[in-house]
Amino acid sequence: MQFNFEYMLNLFPILLKYLGTTMQMALIGVIFALILAIGLAVVRTFKVPVLNQLAMLFISFFRGTPLLVQLFLLYYGLPRVFPILINMDAFTASVIGLTLHFAAYKAESIRAAIMAVDKSQMEASLSIGMTTSQAMRRIVLPQAARIATPSLMNYFIDMIKSTSLAFTLGVTEIMAKTQMEASSSFYFFESYLAVALIYWAVVLIFTQMQVHLERHLNKAY
Repeated sequence: MQFNFEYMLNLFPILLKYLGTTMQMALIGVIFALILAIGLAVVRTFKVPVLNQLAMLFISFFRGTPLLVQLFLLYYGLPRVFPILINMDAFTASVIGLTLHFAAYKAESIRAAIMAVDKSQMEASLSIGMTTSQAMRRIVLPQAARIATPSLMNYFIDMIKSTSLAFTLGVTEIMAKTQMEASSSFYFFESYLAVALIYWAVVLIFTQMQVHLERHLNKAY
């Protein structure tokens, strides 16, 4: 079977209709993952008793197991243990899985960025009457954000690509639609090449956004 270029071109409009679901999962996931990661990073930085050990366990588990396994545990396993989750849909399970998985990675990046901020910044903040939480919020975290931005953006790009695993739970996103089109037409190469080009284009857009964001944050330096 020869390469069908016309079929691939006609496939783009069909697949792009489902890009919104993919981006919705990624954007919701990145927001909640960032919030959770900041909390974990602060707990790890200040070594809060009990919470620090729990944070280390959380990070170890979600960094040490495949995302696909975590998605299956959330969607198929947890409802059997906690019946209240029986009505959780595949989209919600996918977002929760992405959030927890990438929060573990982001937490370590943010913690490293906090540690990279000179200790004198915290000492100076405390010396003028700020509380530790105020110093973290106003002085340390803004500086840590500049340091952590490249790695956090890389994790976001990775999250966009990882949403493709949501089709294993039954979420009809761009990868699931590609699978359906390929199975019905038998144009597997054309279908997967089309979706690969779409993912690539999306990643290029966010890579350019990352470059502009880094330039903006580095202006003061």
